[in-house]
Amino acid sequence: MRAFLHQFEMFPPEYYAWLNGEVEEPDWKKLFPKEWAVAEDEARCMELGTNGCTRFLQDRLVRIREQHGGRTLLIGGPPCQAYSLVGRARNSGISGYQPELDQRNFLYDEYVRVLERLGPAAFVMENVKGMLSASVQGNAIFEQVMKDLRNAGGIDNYQLFALGTERPRSTEETRPQDFVVRAEQYGVPQARHRLIIVGLRQDVVDGLPKRFHPHLARKPTAVSVSMALSGMPRMRSGLSRSDSDDAWEAAMKAATKAVEEAVADLSSAKHVAIRAELARLESEYQSIVSRGRDVQGGLVLPANCPPDLQSWLLDPLLSRLPQNETRGHMPSDLGRYLFAACYGRAFGASPKALDFPPGLAPNHRNWSTGKFSDRFRVQMAGRPSTTVTSHISKDGHYFIHPDPAQCRSLTVREAARLQTFPDNYVFLGNRTQQYVQVGNAVPPFLARQIADALLPVFDYADTKRFPAWAQRSSILTAATV
Repeated sequence: MRAFLHQFEMFPPEYYAWLNGEVEEPDWKKLFPKEWAVAEDEARCMELGTNGCTRFLQDRLVRIREQHGGRTLLIGGPPCQAYSLVGRARNSGISGYQPELDQRNFLYDEYVRVLERLGPAAFVMENVKGMLSASVQGNAIFEQVMKDLRNAGGIDNYQLFALGTERPRSTEETRPQDFVVRAEQYGVPQARHRLIIVGLRQDVVDGLPKRFHPHLARKPTAVSVSMALSGMPRMRSGLSRSDSDDAWEAAMKAATKAVEEAVADLSSAKHVAIRAELARLESEYQSIVSRGRDVQGGLVLPANCPPDLQSWLLDPLLSRLPQNETRGHMPSDLGRYLFAACYGRAFGASPKALDFPPGLAPNHRNWSTGKFSDRFRVQMAGRPSTTVTSHISKDGHYFIHPDPAQCRSLTVREAARLQTFPDNYVFLGNRTQQYVQVGNAVPPFLARQIADALLPVFDYADTKRFPAWAQRSSILTAATV
């Protein structure tokens, strides 16, 4: 969809009519056949390493080089399951697992092959920070990746830059951990830490003033969950079965009673604090029950939200927030959500498994082992959220809303806000697929800042060192894998 929309200087009115609920989704291909054809040709769903994908990339890269020469930017993130800590823990439990035979450990080679064939002026590669500690047969994956990236297309053909440092460092001073970018340091309301490697072709770097070397400026203030979400509508959660306003109110009364009885097993101080939170919630959730699960409004952000993030997220042409419906939960989980949110508000931290009273403990085999001590995690209003992952598509237990009265997990739009997707960004497919799209993304507000850091490199090369570039279109061509 975005490959279609970015062809318009202003999104078409039909798009806003759809997002605002005035019409059903139009037949875009029929309305805009030319733009839709371009989008279908640009956006492809393919698997790296397959014969069909390899042939397609070869033909596409030849075309791009013919049109733009070396004035291109390659952006990509090779599959990360083999590098992530969760993925490695899962693999270690597989009998006979041999990492050297797991091709996912080497899919970054496909990225390097594209880099060699395209020869772009710059590239950006993103991955999980687990790559720093991943190894195969004793050989560090990260060291090999760095070597292969530097030498793509020739020995020392690319100079690599780390964006995660407070001040630019020379290549000799750069440490592996400097390539970890912490999104919360750059105005994203989420503690998302990712490995980002930027490379510039050596002939571009030669003579390039250091002030143009890629670098990110950290923001002075962290953006909290409440800065991103508190202006959104307050809504009740749903019930996974037999949902209705009356059923939800009855379930909430039962959940409140269950929490009141269960916290009697806690220490006196915790008991009193949780009971105090419950006492002030009763009138709140009773006012929420009639509001439903899909509330209009929420088109403003609180005044303390930074202006640059506000202008990035908000769209004055929207009359409602799309994809902001709450999901359904099992009644037995409402008590756990209620306890977690009350605990978070009372003590400023999400409760671990040991903090839950026995009466609210779920029937999970690993509940008391310490392996999943934060199985029910409330997002704290006063600081950035934890990393929004695709796991939010499963059950939402790790992404409990900080407002106890709403007693629910985050909606697709709330998760998208924490990821800094603009409110006019629509996610296709069913709700599970929408959550996965949100969780797998790089925060767009961070991506924009990376683009801002690279654009001066192209501008300088255009006007100062490569005047032939200036004869071409000034639009930066991005080949995305």
